[in-house]
Amino acid sequence: MGRLAVTILLILSPLLAAEMNIYERNCVKCHENLPVSLDKFFFNYLLKYSSERRVKQALRNYLKHPRRKASLATEELVSRYGLMPKTTLSDEELRRAIDIYWEKYKVFGKIE
Repeated sequence: MGRLAVTILLILSPLLAAEMNIYERNCVKCHENLPVSLDKFFFNYLLKYSSERRVKQALRNYLKHPRRKASLATEELVSRYGLMPKTTLSDEELRRAIDIYWEKYKVFGKIE
């Protein structure tokens, strides 16, 4: 039984790592040089859109079609760094990255 568990973990480990890395590679990498962290952007989206479905939809729309009107960044941030470039991720990759982002920063179920 122990060998089976180890074998399954060895098979699934790269898949799970790749899943997590899609967010790390594509989101964190670019945002780490900005003065506003990803968690601050998350809470801005949460304040404006309030539900998981609406936050994810707004993120997906913005990342696929970045426009100043849809951006939650301040004018100063946009002036200094510009708008984010359109995502190169596929729809499925984008969905997974946004799901990871949501799970990382969501407050629902974490506040007692």
